[in-house]
Amino acid sequence: MGIGNVLLGDEGVGVHVIRYLRDCPEPSAKLAIVDGGTLSFNLLPVIETAGSLIVIDAAMIGDEAGAVRGLVGDELDAFLGTSKHTAHEIGLKELFDMARMEDLLPHRRALIGIHPQCIDWGEGLSDRVATAVPLAAGLVLRLARKWVRADRLAAL
Repeated sequence: MGIGNVLLGDEGVGVHVIRYLRDCPEPSAKLAIVDGGTLSFNLLPVIETAGSLIVIDAAMIGDEAGAVRGLVGDELDAFLGTSKHTAHEIGLKELFDMARMEDLLPHRRALIGIHPQCIDWGEGLSDRVATAVPLAAGLVLRLARKWVRADRLAAL
């Protein structure tokens, strides 16, 4: 699920990654690609029904602009529990908490964070963040494949 506002430059990178994945020649058949937009409570059913969930968003990951970092499971939860790092973090944390209260939070969950350069009015990504889009998409696909393989092994 990619989240972001495409009218605020790099803040919309999650949606740009989702669009890239939609056009990707080899996305996994088991990969549901969701444009989460600016994140709202309407996405709670998506989170609660996901067997596994990968969220892509602009995130202050403490690196240079365009850096890509994956946070998985407890590492993601700890990241959301500290000071605000993404424009959507409060909404994402609240959605995760709501799903957790119902015992419906996906056991496998991750955030693919892309460090923004410029969050301001404008529809395009900065050059450094645009370069990170295929890298982030590749990380999404690798993580999804890893989880699918783990499920297959568990079923044996």
